[in-house]
Amino acid sequence: MTGTIINVVAILVGGTIGLLFGSRIPERFKSTIIAGMGLFTTGMGLQMFLKSENQLIVLGAILIGTIVGEWFGIEERLQEFGLALEKRFSTESESGAGSRFVRGFMVASLLYCIGPMAILGSIQDGLTGDYNLLAVKSTLDGFASIAFASTMGFGVMFSSIIILVYQGGISLLAEGLSAIISAPMMNEMTATGGVLLMGVGVSNLLELKKIRVGNLLPALIVAPAIVWVLGRL
Repeated sequence: MTGTIINVVAILVGGTIGLLFGSRIPERFKSTIIAGMGLFTTGMGLQMFLKSENQLIVLGAILIGTIVGEWFGIEERLQEFGLALEKRFSTESESGAGSRFVRGFMVASLLYCIGPMAILGSIQDGLTGDYNLLAVKSTLDGFASIAFASTMGFGVMFSSIIILVYQGGISLLAEGLSAIISAPMMNEMTATGGVLLMGVGVSNLLELKKIRVGNLLPALIVAPAIVWVLGRL
């Protein structure tokens, strides 16, 4: 859990810096920074996808995961959670699912949770107490929070709640997961995460096309499950 706590602190500190000094940053700088991070996120997602040894597994995971995610309405539930936080803490006049608060919460939560470092780092932290990988991720998330908070407000800082639950939960279950997840399973889960990460870049950061990326999150579980099933055939 040590690495997760460091990650949460980095997000809160970065978000605070972004809020305090964000008004001094010209709007054109903010938009260009977010666009640059969108390009970087999309490129990183592509690099992760290329680690797949069987792209059909990733496709199957995305399709099945989408059905499950849409059925449970994960994206909508995340938005509802963000709206509840907004009603409790936000003083902005703008509200609703498209508000700056909710957008900041959604973008940051998805971006910080999706990726090999979040999964591998949490497992490593839980099993051995080595949080070096999560420390690197925390540094990246901290700098990202500065840019996000300066543009999308303090909803970004509440993504630390999702990080605490998500990464903390993986760390606590790491011993059991290590006995289940093999290297091929991790490869396909990472590749699937890459596709979702590209979705975040295209939809939330570059704003090219609206994609309910939250509803694709079950694919991260489906991908290693498919590998496991195929290994038993």
